[in-house]
Amino acid sequence: MSVQTTEFTPSLRARIGAWFIRAGESLSRAMEMHARVDQIQALQSKSDEELAKLGITRDQIPYHVFRDRAWL
Repeated sequence: MSVQTTEFTPSLRARIGAWFIRAGESLSRAMEMHARVDQIQALQSKSDEELAKLGITRDQIPYHVFRDRAWL
């Protein structure tokens, strides 16, 4: 009698490829976060008058920077 198994074991190449995909996604998220922190710092350095011209107040800066990510 023969026993067949349908268990899937990914090849080494597939596992390495998946690792690089995850590493690339992590790097992309880190770079995006760094850019947003830079944008927050740039807005924080502006005067209240400059912020008013942009239509935001100082306490709205994080919401403004992350407006595409959060529905607030």
